[in-house]
Amino acid sequence: MNVLDLLIPAAQAQAAGAAPAQGGGLSMLIFPVVLIAVMYFVMIRPQMKRQKEHKSLLDKLSRGDEIITSGGIAGTVAEIGDNFVTVEIADGVKVRVQKAAVGNVLPKGTLKSAV
Repeated sequence: MNVLDLLIPAAQAQAAGAAPAQGGGLSMLIFPVVLIAVMYFVMIRPQMKRQKEHKSLLDKLSRGDEIITSGGIAGTVAEIGDNFVTVEIADGVKVRVQKAAVGNVLPKGTLKSAV
């Protein structure tokens, strides 16, 4: 017996040519379907729900509402356009932001109590 035979096991070439076991075709098909279903309910569906709620919030937006933008600017809605909202952040100071940047609508009087 050679020392190399102890360190390196002999290759089993005859086992490499064997045909793979048959069966399991249905289980191989079910796994991706289950994986896609789980991803839909865990990731896609909640995101679509958040988008729908945000669109509803933007549609209900009216003049005088107190809002916070996604950038953290708090103010009162002065004007509403198709794509932009003018927000009054202090007396006489107005900023135009995209409608999509409106993050949250605050209850009335929140800004006055925060100062």
